[in-house]
Amino acid sequence: MTTVHVVLPDTVTDPARPSGGNTYDRRVCSELSGLGWSVRVHLVPGPWPHPGARSEAALAAGLAALPRDAVVLLDGLVASWTPEVVVPEAARLRVVVLVHLPLGHPTSWQSREPERAERERAVLTASAAVLATSEWTRRWLLDHYDLHPDRVHVAAPGVDLAIPATGSESGSELLCVAAVVPAKGHRELLDALATLGDRSWRLVCAGSLDLDPDHVASLRVRCHDAEIADRVTFVGPLTGRDLDDAYAAADVLVHPSRMETYGLVATEALARGLPVIATSVGGIAEALGTAPDGTTPGLLVPPTAASEGAADVGAADGLGRALRCWLEDAGLRERLRTAATARRTTLSPWSTTATQVAAVLTRVAA
Repeated sequence: MTTVHVVLPDTVTDPARPSGGNTYDRRVCSELSGLGWSVRVHLVPGPWPHPGARSEAALAAGLAALPRDAVVLLDGLVASWTPEVVVPEAARLRVVVLVHLPLGHPTSWQSREPERAERERAVLTASAAVLATSEWTRRWLLDHYDLHPDRVHVAAPGVDLAIPATGSESGSELLCVAAVVPAKGHRELLDALATLGDRSWRLVCAGSLDLDPDHVASLRVRCHDAEIADRVTFVGPLTGRDLDDAYAAADVLVHPSRMETYGLVATEALARGLPVIATSVGGIAEALGTAPDGTTPGLLVPPTAASEGAADVGAADGLGRALRCWLEDAGLRERLRTAATARRTTLSPWSTTATQVAAVLTRVAA
């Protein structure tokens, strides 16, 4: 039995911090065990990807304790900001870095320090292999870090099929599942909905509210000023049955993010036959995909300045038009629901993701 040491931020199991990356890490560990790997998880405390000296020391001690030639799968949130720790250890360990989101990419929740990209480049260059969670991410890494294509691989997230959502005739129940931080585009979504006061709709925002309290407060003020506060509910992070119930009650997932390397919430919605309205940024189009007949199970709003991490009026206008079409055109809603139901049958399970990860680990271990 081959052993893999998986090094993750300790927030991976925190129910108050649900994220696509955390879900990915947990499911891959579970599925690798099912494939016959001995998976040893090492949780590293710290405010990753912004570690302090104590966090870096904990990572250094953990890696130093591993035997020479051990296969190590390092979450990029932990690895990419710590070349002083990872690069020397990569000379004696067989390190694979899992990149959920390139830390060198300019997004509004990350610093634009040039040093960040250089530190990540050093880590990825020293590693035995790199795993990206989408083709978009792989292309970005190759374009920006001069990595050899043979060393950068893709293992896209899987998804569990769920009971199909029934939806309502009006299509008025909107759901947004994302941490409430600027990069997720809630501001643009609320601005778009403010133009739809003449239509019937309700929005549920499910996601962490404590990562940027000032931003959350500004959104509440925005709702009040736009006179839509009675139609928008911030419910905080949801997991398990509570999240299932939120999807079941929705008619459409709205995902206005300014940056996504994949967009697991899109496939979670499609796993229930829910259409998706999203900004076409990063790898979101990969997650949305197409039905077997080539139809798209949602609407993509062309990216503008939103993709560069800045709030953008154009993005709000595009979302507003897409949402108005959804709310006013019953035929469109039916076509998108049909496409989403068909796309549901082609989604990949987590076992496929784990098999792809295992192939890279096996190659590195050889």
